[in-house]
Amino acid sequence: MLFLRSFDSKNFSMQLSFTSTISVQQDLTKDRPIVLLHGLLGQLSNWKHVKERFGYKYRVFAPELPLFNGLRGNNLERLVQFLENYIVQNQIDQPVLVGNSLGGHIALLYTLKHPKKVAKLVLTGSSGLYENTFGGTFPRVKDYSYIKGKVEDVFERKEVVDEALVNHIFEIVQQKSKALAIIGLARDTQKQNLKNQLPHIKVPTLLLWGLQDVVTPPAVAEQFKELLPQAKLHYLNNCGHAPMMEQPELFNLHLSNFLASNYAC
Repeated sequence: MLFLRSFDSKNFSMQLSFTSTISVQQDLTKDRPIVLLHGLLGQLSNWKHVKERFGYKYRVFAPELPLFNGLRGNNLERLVQFLENYIVQNQIDQPVLVGNSLGGHIALLYTLKHPKKVAKLVLTGSSGLYENTFGGTFPRVKDYSYIKGKVEDVFERKEVVDEALVNHIFEIVQQKSKALAIIGLARDTQKQNLKNQLPHIKVPTLLLWGLQDVVTPPAVAEQFKELLPQAKLHYLNNCGHAPMMEQPELFNLHLSNFLASNYAC
């Protein structure tokens, strides 16, 4: 959901805000922890079906990434630092990192930085190589119908785009500081290509990709599979950029099999 890159940010001013983090399950008696990382314009509810399916068996965590906390400098590195602190504070050992879009990018950077601290990696519609944008026209951020259409462009199954999702994104782009933060992060993800670093990631990796993803199309998934030494790729048909929302049953089936499998792919 990177259609804001062409938004005029010249007169925006950065404002600090506090964003809390939420741990969905904190039962320390459970086995392997799973950390779910949302995308640039995502929210915790994006992982609803995953949390419902795996919360009874695993320690499931869904931190709210501090996208709007006055990020400056290397925004992606600051998000990695946030994840580092979150994992330490919640006593998370050897997690399975599951990331969608920007969340996958952060999971990759964390794994590159801490290769021995990650058990497995799951990427879905991840940035980190390249992605398409909706640039070229000036986004009409006050136009609700326009924003709704841009959100729908990201999904193959349009019925997933409900009023709550559109309202969430529409409210974000109305606030100058938040819109500026989104623009900065979008540009950072576009600039950073991890092609040369990906072969160093040795952990088992599951790629779950929407066959109709127009943001990170199947060619991106194929390149991830080629570059990651222990990657396995599954395509989900009738599915765009958010497989955990558009095809939750298939997504959870593949994820369940991957979590139960031996570490070797």
